[in-house]
Amino acid sequence: MTAQDSNGRLDDDDYPAFTMGRAAEMIGATQGFLRSVGEARLITPLRSEGGHRRYSRYQLRIAARARELVDQGTPVEAACRIVILEDQLEEAQRINAAYRRAAEAPGSPPAH
Repeated sequence: MTAQDSNGRLDDDDYPAFTMGRAAEMIGATQGFLRSVGEARLITPLRSEGGHRRYSRYQLRIAARARELVDQGTPVEAACRIVILEDQLEEAQRINAAYRRAAEAPGSPPAH
């Protein structure tokens, strides 16, 4: 792997570039918190060859949102469920917007 390949992966939101310690530091949480959101199946970190957890930037954004909710007094399990629902809503809105754009494109059949 070349240095350029490595740099390209670091730009990938899904590349598991961060160790548990670094990930916890980045989101202002403890390693125990990251383990708890993993146990709640909010995020599933990949494992290095040595078995250590590795997190992507996308996973850290999700965990950081859960941490915000927990900091506001929401139990971890409930915070994880809220974050999952927020993520599903965002995806549904993205899909709906794409359908609207396609329906409004010139040459598309009129809606009924």
